[in-house]
Amino acid sequence: MDRLLPTPEAYELLDLTRELADGELAPRVDDFEARGEFPREVIRTVGRAGLLGLPYPEEVGGSGQPYEVYLQALEILAGRWLAVAEAVSVHTLSCFPVYAHGGEQLRKFLPDMLGGELLGAYCLSEPQGGSDAASLTTKAVQDGEAYVVSGTKAWITHAGRADFYNVFCRTGGPGPQGISCLLVDAATPGIAALAREKTMGLRSSPVAQLAFDGVRVPADRLVGTLGSGFRIAMAALDAGRLGIAACAVGLAQAALDYAVSYAREREQFGRSILDFQGIRFMLADAATGVAAARALMLSAARLKDAGRPYSAEAAKAKLFATDTAMKVTTDAVQVLGGYGYVADHPVERYMREAKVLQIVEGTNQIQRLVIAKSL
Repeated sequence: MDRLLPTPEAYELLDLTRELADGELAPRVDDFEARGEFPREVIRTVGRAGLLGLPYPEEVGGSGQPYEVYLQALEILAGRWLAVAEAVSVHTLSCFPVYAHGGEQLRKFLPDMLGGELLGAYCLSEPQGGSDAASLTTKAVQDGEAYVVSGTKAWITHAGRADFYNVFCRTGGPGPQGISCLLVDAATPGIAALAREKTMGLRSSPVAQLAFDGVRVPADRLVGTLGSGFRIAMAALDAGRLGIAACAVGLAQAALDYAVSYAREREQFGRSILDFQGIRFMLADAATGVAAARALMLSAARLKDAGRPYSAEAAKAKLFATDTAMKVTTDAVQVLGGYGYVADHPVERYMREAKVLQIVEGTNQIQRLVIAKSL
């Protein structure tokens, strides 16, 4: 598809992303998804190609690209292998607290984070507090030159596989003002990844609860200031929601492309099913939805790039793009009929994967609350 990009370098970058996605991701996705194996080396390859640090400045190890370019690269990855694109999105989100709020002691880790040698995870949700993040109960008590962390985090992408965790924990009283953020080395004694969740889709992406049992974290691993954790978390999620919107657009585009290709070749009643108005209109609606979702996503990204408020626009993009992905992937299955329901074709996987995008980085009901509050 035609893309309007801000620089000639951006076109080259997306060409490189497409080449890597076609060569390294597309041939492997079915095998890794079937086995439920996390593609750590593939993600390391993505990192070494410079795709894990796209929106961060070159002086800290990033690629210095506008957010709108990063999101379009993420869209391409998602169209080949959603679990890898989600890993890139989660990792990019995990680097934000250190980049935006970490002092010199923490920012020294950024080159390895952004280069793909260190993989991150974002630990905000808890078993009893998903959408209500301000009620989290994981505690960090200061003991000399360390914080002692105890509690359980839930729905953690890369649990047990990440090299570092952003852990949001309670260091003060109740409410959001009592929450702080710690950068925790995954090898620290006392951290245990519990049994992997048996997920509907994204089976090559490990998701599990993380238990912290008296984990001692050096005091200089505090990100920002005491009590600033909730603000850091919400700022990170604004950007992360655009990452999920990009994943949704890429997935929906892949489903649409496959459905169109199938409809062109499949014959019934002596002609291609693409000639039937019922199919043509379904695909026309899907193409319109994908284009609208992409436009919303890029509009919000350009606000972010310009330093303008974009929280509500990110929520709109995430809401619309993920709802669109769910509809387009469901319709793609319908276009294929019985063949859409079997694993011989990727659209059944696309449909299973689309569902989680309506849930992560704030459910779509939460997005509606954010949007309504902004009116």
